[in-house]
Parts: sequence; structure tokens; C-alpha cells
Amino acid sequence: MGRSRRTLPEELLLLALDPATGTTAQPQSLDLGLAGAQLVELALAGRIAPDGDRIAVVVPRPTGDPTLDCALELLRRRGAPVRAVHWIGGPRLGLRQTYLSHLERCGMVHAVAGQMCGVLPTTRYQATDTEISREIRARLDSAIRTGVPPDPRTAALAALAHAVGLGKHLYPGNEGRSSRSRLRDLIRHDPMGGLVAHAVMDVQNGVAAQPRRSPASAGRQGGPGGRGAAEPARGVPAQPRRGSMARAVAH
Repeated sequence: MGRSRRTLPEELLLLALDPATGTTAQPQSLDLGLAGAQLVELALAGRIAPDGDRIAVVVPRPTGDPTLDCALELLRRRGAPVRAVHWIGGPRLGLRQTYLSHLERCGMVHAVAGQMCGVLPTTRYQATDTEISREIRARLDSAIRTGVPPDPRTAALAALAHAVGLGKHLYPGNEGRSSRSRLRDLIRHDPMGGLVAHAVMDVQNGVAAQPRRSPASAGRQGGPGGRGAAEPARGVPAQPRRGSMARAVAH
């Protein structure tokens, strides 16, 4: 895989990065979203494929991206297809920091050291090229505004953004309600993105042990996951309660 294109985890992280504060929106659920975005990126690269609600490695050849290849190797070592919820719900310590550091090396963000309450050291990340973030956002806006089915990459990005709760960050307030609804609806345009987005929400809602219904039947029950994910009762998915995910890197 060449580096001419930004990967989905990188794009999701740039979407979540607040240009004013240098912090990431929805930091806990974002960790899950990054793990899910890796799966979608590997699928787009032809390395893995969905097998029901499981993920199967179909081409173990490295992509050339070290972080993606680490995930691919871990999947390969499983020896059998793994349920998406189990993969996404596994420990992912340091994944967000790994991608923040990568974006810093690429010159897309720069780290700003600071202190919390004048004592605790903190690191914030400011975008150095806001044009990149605007381009990513414009793709979502175009898909929402025009109603034209987006390409699989943009559809997957929209599904992941909805799954981790970025809707209210990207389209805040009552005026953003219809855009948030359309963002949620874009989930249907990419099967792999939909599978992963549902898995992300299942992990957050603590239902990873239950069998996954098909996206079609779930959609008939009022949005992703069929568990009241639409607005306003559909709201932003609950935050994960796993202690390992509670550590915010870019607070």
C-alpha cells in the first residue's frame, strides 16, 4: 500500500481533532474507532474480508504501513476468523498516541506541551495544515448534502464517525440535527464499514457477547445497532467503561 493516500485511522483522528483546543473529541470511543478503522483499511487493501460477523485474513501480504501490518499480523496469528466485536473490544493501549505521533512525523500536526492545574503534564496536538482536515470534512459534507452515494472510503469514514459519536462534534446543535441524521444513514453504503461501525457501538453498549444481527434487520429498528442509536433518543453511543480505554492521550 502506498503512502499517497491517508489511511482511514488517520482521517478519523484528524476529524476528531479540535483545531481550537488541540484535544480529541470522544477520546474513549475514538480508541475503539481507530481499531475499527484499521479493519476497514485492511479490507480496502484486499487483506481481510468479512465472514458473517467475523473478519478473515485473505491475503497476509504486508501493506507497507507498519501500524496496519502489525494489526494484520495479529489477525493472521489468530488462525481463524475473529468476531469484529472481539477484535475491536480487545486492548488497544497506545493506538491513538501511535497515530498522533505518526501525524506529527508527517507534519500534519505538532505537539504542544502544557500542564493541567499547573502540575500534571499534558500534550495537545495542533493541526499544521488545516486544508487537509477541511478536505476530509468536505467529503462528508458533500455526501450529506447531495445525497449521492459516496465512495466506500467516505462511507466507511462516515459510519465510523457516527459510531464513535463525532456527529455532535462535526454538526453541533439543533441546526446540525438533520446532518447528524444523514451522517448516520451513510452507514448503509459500505458493508464492511457498517459491520465495523456496528461492532464499535456494540462494544460501547456492552453487548459484544451477543450474536450480531444482520445490518439490514438492525437498520429496520431505528439506526445503527438497532439499540436506539438515532436522535434524540438515538443519541451519541455510551462511552466504554474499560479502564484501559479511559486514559486520554490528547487531553
